[in-house]
Amino acid sequence: VNCVDYFTGGDRPFLISGADDRLIKVWDYQTKHCVHTLEGHAHNISAVAYHPELPVILSASEDGCIKMWHSTTYRLENTLNYGMERIWAIGVMKGGNSVAFGFDEGVAVVKIGREEPVASMDSSGKIIWARHNEIQTVNVKSLGAEFELVDGERLPLAVKDLGACDLYPQSLKHNPNGRFVTVCGDGEYVVYTALAWRNKSFGSAMEFAWSSDSNDYAIREGGARIKIHKNFQEKCSLKIEYTVEGIHGGALVSVRGADFVCFYDWDEGRLVRRIDVGAVREVIWSDNGELVAIAGDASFYILQYNRAAVEASFASGAEVDDDGLEDAFELVVEVPEKIRTGLWVGDCFIYNNAAWRLNYCVGGEVTTLFHLDKPMYLLGYLAAQSRVYLIDREFNIVSYTLLLSLIEFKTLVMRDQLGEALGLLAQIPPEQRNGLARFLEAKGLVQEALEIATDQDYRFELAIQLGDLDTAADIANTLDTPAKWRQLGELALSRGQLQLAHDCLEKA
Repeated sequence: VNCVDYFTGGDRPFLISGADDRLIKVWDYQTKHCVHTLEGHAHNISAVAYHPELPVILSASEDGCIKMWHSTTYRLENTLNYGMERIWAIGVMKGGNSVAFGFDEGVAVVKIGREEPVASMDSSGKIIWARHNEIQTVNVKSLGAEFELVDGERLPLAVKDLGACDLYPQSLKHNPNGRFVTVCGDGEYVVYTALAWRNKSFGSAMEFAWSSDSNDYAIREGGARIKIHKNFQEKCSLKIEYTVEGIHGGALVSVRGADFVCFYDWDEGRLVRRIDVGAVREVIWSDNGELVAIAGDASFYILQYNRAAVEASFASGAEVDDDGLEDAFELVVEVPEKIRTGLWVGDCFIYNNAAWRLNYCVGGEVTTLFHLDKPMYLLGYLAAQSRVYLIDREFNIVSYTLLLSLIEFKTLVMRDQLGEALGLLAQIPPEQRNGLARFLEAKGLVQEALEIATDQDYRFELAIQLGDLDTAADIANTLDTPAKWRQLGELALSRGQLQLAHDCLEKA
């Protein structure tokens, strides 16, 4: 025997050993029995380790290979070989995902697992997260109305234990109405009631996805086997003839391939549309099912879903080819940014990008809200507080202001309901008006932008753009700078307003 390591979880009296017989053995040190034997190395075992954070056993050998085994199922998950000859040491970091390996010819440090915390927030502000196998909850509304929320500051929330989970959670997600929470991991899923944390349903699945109406869900059992359930009863299966990379829920079932994503309806699993996008990482639907964001490696795309055209085509019984229905989606905008996490508030898509900026996008117009000083992941948005909530990998919760009236204004403009949008101006602070004016200008509504802008330099530029000489002259009188007089004088000259041009150029 060359090496041993103790299980750090505390709930199992286990240790592992590695020896010259090329085997890794898991022992119960109370009964002194061998629980399991792991085989696969081609030479002596030189180092073994239980990972302190993840359900992983690491083994290293003089064959130059590192193997990663699941500590519950004992399944071989991965094999690594860095070509640096024999391995002699493994170092794991408590509280992190980094692992170091010592070779004959150097050292390799790798990250395993995921940085993003396993957490979910419902529409009422209740957050549930998994800390290893333990499930905990906090409620942002427990702070009370008198508590002053400060942008970017950690919230002092009381953590409550809900109980333990039978499997190691790799994903955790509320259904849209917040009644149930699904935990997926170790090739299984369990649906719990959100309040009492009671087991409602369970089964085998590599992935799990909820539909928008909370009654349907899809599971991927492995490979290309995807089943749709309704009210916890199996309803149908998808006919998949390609390698599946992942599934997502929403208004339609989204199935990721290597360089495309296919959308299927929940009722009968019929193909709606195949969209070719390289390296799709995430598919995020708006609550009303009208918009969807598809996140790629370098860009994300926002598409409009034409539900009426799809339902009409299915009702007519028309043949659908391998690409689906051409009229099902229309591209709204492509944004050349890689997103980490994202969510919808109405027609507004909130996301944080690879540079850890918190942005939002309405109708193709991207606005930066805040620059985050460390990696944070979006949880949800509470309209009553006009705040968006984020979490870091240490389960600290912070929030930032994003006015609902601001989102509603831009959404109404995008829907050509300008009158209703202007009616919301009284609810929007004056310091936000210039941002709205720039949004209106980008949409071609320059006159309306001039009416609501408060910055005089910007108002002057808008007046010049409109050719509104009287308004521009009033602003030039207020600002009284040579550059403004010269700019106005040249415009007046081009319009044949010789007296105004003379006066302006004299003052310039």
